[in-house]
Amino acid sequence: VQLQASGGGLVQAGGSLRLSCAASARTSSMAWFRRTPGKEREFVAAFRWGNGDTYYADSVKGRFTISRDNTRKAMYLQMNSLKSEDTAVYYCAASLRGIITSQARRGDSYDYWGQGTLVTVSS
Repeated sequence: VQLQASGGGLVQAGGSLRLSCAASARTSSMAWFRRTPGKEREFVAAFRWGNGDTYYADSVKGRFTISRDNTRKAMYLQMNSLKSEDTAVYYCAASLRGIITSQARRGDSYDYWGQGTLVTVSS
């Protein structure tokens, strides 16, 4: 499965961006992670197609919304009220397995990764 992330860019603090991730095949679970230079990769949000469960990092809950279309090949991340600390390269990830709650936030739960899209939030 190939993943293509897009939608990153430069935005002022308090602004919004919408990231997209397109998959080359149907998936069962998809997620967003992010990485800032010098820091470890951080979980952002995830969902499972089968039961519709969604998961969010506490740092983005209430500001970010993960969504998908019915093809099981695309997902989106609506990011509102952006802060400077949201600046990072955002990666989409996918699994052909339906993740469970204990797995959703772990990077090793996902077998496929996109190339990343840079989000820069200026203060």
